Amino acid sequence: MHSRPVMHRQAAEADEGSLCNAKYLTPYSPAPRVARMLREAATHSSVPPEGRSTAPVPIESRALGTLSYIRASIDAAGSLAVPGMAGIVMGGIGMLAAGLAATPSLAAYWLQIWLAAALVAFALGGTLMARQAARHGHTRQFAPFRKFLLCLCPALFAGAVLTLVLWQAGMERLIPGTWLLLYGCAVMAASTVTGMLNMRLIGCMGAVFILLGLVSFAAPAGVHTLILGLGFGALHLLFGILIRQRHGE
Repeated sequence: MHSRPVMHRQAAEADEGSLCNAKYLTPYSPAPRVARMLREAATHSSVPPEGRSTAPVPIESRALGTLSYIRASIDAAGSLAVPGMAGIVMGGIGMLAAGLAATPSLAAYWLQIWLAAALVAFALGGTLMARQAARHGHTRQFAPFRKFLLCLCPALFAGAVLTLVLWQAGMERLIPGTWLLLYGCAVMAASTVTGMLNMRLIGCMGAVFILLGLVSFAAPAGVHTLILGLGFGALHLLFGILIRQRHGE
């Protein structure tokens, strides 16, 4: 009577032992599809993507790139974007003044014509530059604009004083060369606070003004109006168009 329960218990213990051995002692052998997928994943992970370098990037190159970005940001914040339209407007006024001064009936008033044209061109050019800075919403642009005026105005003030002195001394023939020479110096000085893309163009324009001034000192008085028209008219137009084509402003 008691032998049957004992036999059942022994059979149950045997079954439990076989299940334990099957779970923990049987070697793991994945299905063929799973094994193939595992091999493909391992192969793809070990091969670098095409065109990508596995060499580590030196920390010096990262630091240099960061410093270059910081330097470019500082230069952009402290420089002034000169609109090409300002040069075009000033060049148009210069061409108009040259045309009026070349008119025989107005030739005697050439000094008054050029002085009036200079005042109008300076006012309109400054207004266009300030308007561009305000339109872009860059309030920090007004600090470079003040620096631009500080570089530009001393030479222009010297030109105004020398104009009065030469006129009183009866040496009007030296006035055109003085204007071109000092204006070229003013433009070259002001180019240092403009953007990197415009600095070279504006500096070259100032250098050409200086050359025209030197030519004017040696040229006869009959061609002074032509030289002034080439400088304050054609030169402003040319560089204004070049700046506008480069920046679209």
